[in-house]
Amino acid sequence: MPHSDDSKLTAAVVASFQETNDLRLKFLMEELVGALHGFVRRTNLSFEEWGSAIDFLTRTGQKSTVTRQEFILLSDVLGVSMLVDAVNHRERSGATETTVLGPFYVGEHKPLPHGADISETVEGERMFVQCRVTDLAGKPLKGVAVDVWHADDDGFYDSQKPDYASDGPSLRARFTTDAEGRLFFRTILPCSYPIPIDGPVGELILATRRHPMRPAHVHFLLNAKGYEPLVTHVFIDGDKYLDSDVVFGVKQELVSRIELRSDAVMPDGLPAAGPWHLMTYDFRLKPGKGVAPKPMLPVSVDA
Repeated sequence: MPHSDDSKLTAAVVASFQETNDLRLKFLMEELVGALHGFVRRTNLSFEEWGSAIDFLTRTGQKSTVTRQEFILLSDVLGVSMLVDAVNHRERSGATETTVLGPFYVGEHKPLPHGADISETVEGERMFVQCRVTDLAGKPLKGVAVDVWHADDDGFYDSQKPDYASDGPSLRARFTTDAEGRLFFRTILPCSYPIPIDGPVGELILATRRHPMRPAHVHFLLNAKGYEPLVTHVFIDGDKYLDSDVVFGVKQELVSRIELRSDAVMPDGLPAAGPWHLMTYDFRLKPGKGVAPKPMLPVSVDA
């Protein structure tokens, strides 16, 4: 009976998984038990702290709904989402860096032609985005599906808004690269924004005196046959939260200098209604296989 001896308890629990047929599951459970038991020992966890942790996780689950996933938010702010991304993309071989998908990807976007304005009537400073997609040798890749999405000038995604179901998508679309690997579109300049802090994760952020902000960025998901899917952001240089992103998603290579322009026409030759910003970024895809990630549940403003 090893259960009265805490030094033997961990080994007994690990041994309980010996008959597990799924070897990967067996390995994961053994490692999980070892890590959790080690945490309890190192911290001398009290009954009160253990109870608080269970209460926190219970409320995290209760806060999650069909329109909100509080556990994804918890994973993000603890850096687990970025760590999972990192261990699955250790060798980039010159390919563009990856980062988290985030909770606001809602699946396949409406295809639009190059030059389309994905912001339509959304208020904000105008921005022109031009990108190029190549392989690792710089060869342009034609026919690459590129999903783009970002927050509005108030820091909200369309899927966060109560009228999303009736009004439809905004600030998101799918483009397909041309023979030169190019795509371009019009939109507004995104801003930095806070993650939702009205739930247990927000309580954790406030209790630990962390800020809840993400730096301004545009999401990109690139999917091409014969290449690994690329999930990434392009961040806006100069944002004050670049060095303290609450979800730890910033990588220096993904920061782009945005030019403020006063040209009467944008790069597509069409007129500009006043000053505008220019974002330019080139993506390099890594050969390989893979499936584009499934959408995560959107977070609603009033959840």
